[in-house]
This record gives sequence, C-alpha cells and structure tokens, in this order.
Amino acid sequence: MKKMLQNREILLAVLILAMILLVGMITPDFLLPSNLLAVYNDTSILIILALGQMLVILTRCIDLSVAANLALTGMVVAMLNSAYPALPVPLLMAAGALLGLLLGIVNGALVWKLGIPAIVVTLGTMSIYRGLVFLLSDGAWVNAHEMSASFVSIPRATVLGLPVLAWVSVLVIVIMVHFTRQRRLGREIYAAGNNPTAAFYTGIQVGRLQFVAFSISGLLAGLCGYLWVSRYAVAYVDVAAGFELQVIAACVIGGVSIMGGIGTVQGCVLGALFLGVINNALPVLGVSPFWQMAISGAVIVIAVIANSRAERKVGRIILKKAALHAG
Repeated sequence: MKKMLQNREILLAVLILAMILLVGMITPDFLLPSNLLAVYNDTSILIILALGQMLVILTRCIDLSVAANLALTGMVVAMLNSAYPALPVPLLMAAGALLGLLLGIVNGALVWKLGIPAIVVTLGTMSIYRGLVFLLSDGAWVNAHEMSASFVSIPRATVLGLPVLAWVSVLVIVIMVHFTRQRRLGREIYAAGNNPTAAFYTGIQVGRLQFVAFSISGLLAGLCGYLWVSRYAVAYVDVAAGFELQVIAACVIGGVSIMGGIGTVQGCVLGALFLGVINNALPVLGVSPFWQMAISGAVIVIAVIANSRAERKVGRIILKKAALHAG
C-alpha cells in the first residue's frame, strides 16, 4: 500500500477521487455521472494543451506562447467562418491546426537555429501573437450570431454519450501514449531532456527534437483554437489570457520535471484533471474567484516542491549504488 501511494500517478488519482467524494458529500449533485462527464469535458482543452507542453518541457524548454497561439488561431478561424460561412468546418479545423503548427515552428526554429533560451523566445512570441489578434480583429469580438450553426455545434455534438470535444482529447491521449512509448522520436525526446550531452554523443540532435516538440505543441494549440472559440461561441483578444500557467501547472502537478526528461502522459492527464476538479469544485462550494487563484497557485508551488524532493531522492539512491559498486 505504501509503495502504491509513492507512485505519483496513483497518488494523484487517489487525491482526485478524494476531492470528488468530499465535494459530493457537501453537494451530492456533483457526483452525478452527467456532472463528472461535464468536468472532463471542461478539462479537455487543458489536457490537449498540457500534452503538447509536456513534450516541450521534456526537452528542457518551456512554451509560454501556447495560449496566445490558441487565441490567434481561434480568432482567424472565427473570422474565416464569419466571412465565409459555407466553408466546411473540417477545413477550418485543419486551417487552425496548420496555423498553430506554423507558430510552433517559429518558436522551435528560433530556439534550435539561433540558440535563444525558450523562455525568452516564447515570452516574445506570446506578445507578438496577442498583438496580431488585436491587429486582425481591430479589437472587435466575433460573437455567436456571426458564426455558422455547424461551426459552434461540432464540439457540443455527442457520440456514444460523450461530446466530440471530449473524444478529441481521448484521441490525442491515445496518440501521445503511442508516440512517447512506441515511436523512436518520442523516446529520443526523453533521452535529449534527460542528458543532452550523452544524447549528443549517441547521435541524437537535441535542437531538432526541441524543434519537433515546439511544432507539436503549436499544432495542438492551433487545434484548441477552433475548439475553444466554437465551444464558447465567441472570439476576442483576451481569449485564454493566462491559460498558459494552468497548462504548465498541469504538467508540473502530473510529475513532468521542469529539468526535462521525466514525465508521463497519464501523469500529465491526471495533473490536468486535478486542476479541472478544483476549478469546477470551488465555484460549487461558493469559494471566491480570488481564492481560487490563490489555491491554484499554492497547489503549483506544492507540486514543484514535491517534484524537487523526489528528484533529489533519486539522486541520492544512485550515488549510494555507485558508492557500493566502487567499494
């Protein structure tokens, strides 16, 4: 039992279950299957973005522009739909994903080819992408009545009892599990983040893998651009403002090491669900939005401390083993 609780994913799952039961004791409606499904659906975009961010963090980088990418691609597809309502929605989704990919490529190329720290690059592109949203829209909103019915209905449509938005997140989870476990490129991303010097001497191009990670993160952010504006039926300059912090928090809570090379898809998903339950439970309990921000921030700090201690513990064990072998 003690060994099970030392596993990060199991501990997170237990905490999530405990939170759900605790809130359910106060507000029984919270335990209804329809409500729990709604919580997952609400968290779907965070899950997708966190999985893209996980790849970036695994390579010892960070993508602060992910929410700005979402806002820009969301505004572009919303404006396209408003101007050309006959355009097929799958085409708009593809356009959003490709634009997001292009924005991710810009980040990755600057980090790889110019050697600029990722935090500096993405801080700059975050401002540029937000500025482009304002320039494109002239500060105006694209509201629900300007969007076509098919544009806003797809994320809400249900298949086998689950909304399409939730199905998209499930599909991304399956692809990411396969990519990180079965594909050589996915395994190389772990190697590059775990020890860049050793990875270099084994023939792995660390910079190229950082470029790939930024590109995938951008692609997923572009896809989320459509999902966000169609689900909430509105596009404006400040869409998802500050959401990048929640995305990074989901990764850290899920056990993705800021130092790179450590992290799993299931941990990342659980980290996002942990935040999703908190975000949905606190308003139900009547907690002020300001306290919600403080509580979310406290959870992030605790998660970073827990990660730091866990990584330090692994180091001590390795040294002890090395000392034993040396003796």
